[in-house]
Amino acid sequence: MGLGIFIGSIFIGGTIALTLACYFLMRWISGSEHETHERDLASSVVFRVSALHGLILALVFAQEMFSYQQLRLQTATEANAVADIYFDAGRYGDAEKVPIQKELSDYIRVVIDKEWPGLGETNRLSPEAWAQWDEAYRAILDLVPANPRQQSLRGHMLDRIYLVSESRTKRESTVADSLSGIFWFAAISGVIFIALAYYSYPPMRRNIVLISLFGAYTGVILFLIFAFSNPYTQPAELSPGPFLRLQEQIAALPPAS
Repeated sequence: MGLGIFIGSIFIGGTIALTLACYFLMRWISGSEHETHERDLASSVVFRVSALHGLILALVFAQEMFSYQQLRLQTATEANAVADIYFDAGRYGDAEKVPIQKELSDYIRVVIDKEWPGLGETNRLSPEAWAQWDEAYRAILDLVPANPRQQSLRGHMLDRIYLVSESRTKRESTVADSLSGIFWFAAISGVIFIALAYYSYPPMRRNIVLISLFGAYTGVILFLIFAFSNPYTQPAELSPGPFLRLQEQIAALPPAS
């Protein structure tokens, strides 16, 4: 929370400072005398640039929010698939369930302790988690059904293990497809151009406050876009909650006899 407030303050303070600096720079270059037609032209430019700038921010913000929500859904889907495999292995047979459940328990631990924070640092999935997934997959493939019930359970576990693999790939793509420098160039350029176009308005207290409010709100939106662009790190870090709850559920199970 503290880190989020700190980074947010940097974004908001930075956009306010940038906005006022551009405004006063343009005032200094153009002088203090401005004719009416200049103000009309500046207002027209501000309106058009603001509309395009707002549209860009709105589209990118909506995209990042959608990706953030998709990751939450994908994480829950993956955890549910792992849970299905774990408990289906228990229904398959006492002897056959041991290797499958062990690998899945290790997989959950690696995802929580290593892969999740690693995604925020390297933008890549953990090879160790892939190895645990592969071991569980091999253990399921090695099952030899002795009756229709076991055959159905094996088929269901194979479907679920494929879903886990698919969900993992989607989790990685969420952070790998991060915002490019082109967006930040367009966003900062919009702030600068809008601030420059305010030069025809005198530096009265109320005008300065309004210009600062424009910079502050733009900073808030840019901060939120930045925060949601990487859901594996602060300030908008998404917890692996479904995996944590599954780990607790497995730990609460009675020991096998």
